[in-house]
Amino acid sequence: MSRNDDSGKLAAFSLAHTRMHDSDFPDDAAQTERTRETILRYHLSWKHRDLEAVLALYHPDIEYNDFFQQRCMRLGELREYVENNLPRRPGELLEHVDRIRIDGHTAFIQYQTRVLGGEGLVAFRTGESITVREGLIWRINEYATLVREAPGSAEGRGSPRPATSRLGLSARQLSLLAQDLQDYFHKHRPFLDPELDLQQVAAATGYSRNQISHLLNQVLGQSFYRYVNQARLQHLLDGLEAGSDSGRIDELAFAAGFNSLSAFYKCFRERMGMTPKAYLKQISSRARTQDKA
Repeated sequence: MSRNDDSGKLAAFSLAHTRMHDSDFPDDAAQTERTRETILRYHLSWKHRDLEAVLALYHPDIEYNDFFQQRCMRLGELREYVENNLPRRPGELLEHVDRIRIDGHTAFIQYQTRVLGGEGLVAFRTGESITVREGLIWRINEYATLVREAPGSAEGRGSPRPATSRLGLSARQLSLLAQDLQDYFHKHRPFLDPELDLQQVAAATGYSRNQISHLLNQVLGQSFYRYVNQARLQHLLDGLEAGSDSGRIDELAFAAGFNSLSAFYKCFRERMGMTPKAYLKQISSRARTQDKA
């Protein structure tokens, strides 16, 4: 079955299901308030990372459509899905881009999940349409749009585009993958190895090569080696700014994991807009000014 056929059947099934039941549940002001109460409990259950409380709010006949993965899930599949998407830390909140709107049985939620490791703003903007029946969540339609904004661009001038994934990861899980990858690079500094490759990173983080490649290429818009070289450059710059690194810039580049000077100079100029020599002169001048002050 083709992806288009699969998507068409998913949409048709959802539409038919809606027509079959909506007339039995009239929308009115009282229902809007009952829906609001259910959505508030649902929101707080996610906020407190309470898996059982989230699952208890799902109707036995729930239909969860994750259009990012082009996947339709029923109650029996949702425990693992929710567990993998719950916040990892207390107080970790979604960045809402609009207020929650509720009309009768339906709530509309829009939020943004930033993806770490990109140049400029990289985020998934997600919309959820949640239908409540008998005080329980009966259907969720979730859509994700990938947004990229170049460094220095005005807010809201990015290029949103529909995003789809066949890698078994939701938009939020891809955001968590980006966070895990950045944490791994920060804590273990694998980039100091000039021979570092994708397979080593995949084995160390527990993700597949395809998942990491998809994140880097399709979401963050860069290759694996560009991502690694940016980490190497940041490591070198942090040392220079702290005044802890001394020696020739070429030696520092090799110590940071660069395996060629041409790669280092190219990465440096693209990131800093100047040569390493000019940057060092700038640091020296700034230090002299601070000493005089």
